[in-house]
Amino acid sequence: MKSHVHYEAAFEDYLRRRQIAYVAVDEGRKSIFRDVSLKSFDFVVYSAVGTNWLADVKGRRWTPRGERGRAGWQTWATQGDLDGLLRWQRVFGAGFRGMLLFAYWIDGAADPPAEIVHEFRERRYVFVAAPLDEYAASARVRSPKWGTVHLPMEAFRRLARPASELLRG
Repeated sequence: MKSHVHYEAAFEDYLRRRQIAYVAVDEGRKSIFRDVSLKSFDFVVYSAVGTNWLADVKGRRWTPRGERGRAGWQTWATQGDLDGLLRWQRVFGAGFRGMLLFAYWIDGAADPPAEIVHEFRERRYVFVAAPLDEYAASARVRSPKWGTVHLPMEAFRRLARPASELLRG
């Protein structure tokens, strides 16, 4: 977890305010497991009952469609993100699942429902989560050159949920 990255700092604040147990991963230390270098994720989020999550935060700036030339809900990640998180899920074992946590900084005239907005340092965020296995099963190649994948919007609507739904335990 990089505290200077406002998306990750906002999510950490979200967890603290809701008194959800977590450990921020020190990304400054390169992780090697069984002689394989693994891409880090950002948080281990614990649940009193149910699933514990290995959360990889994907910061995205949400803008209304057409504003600044891009659509609002960017759903992309790298294939390396998915592969690394899947390996970590196997390392942690039963009781832990990978999660892509999309931290959308709400920029512009958007007015999402108040119950899902998190305010931090005078910015508004919406945290949307997709379990790794479900995301990976529906992901499509976005850019072979950059090694990115994404969820088509219909799959994103079906799979992604407000983070509070997955983290309430």
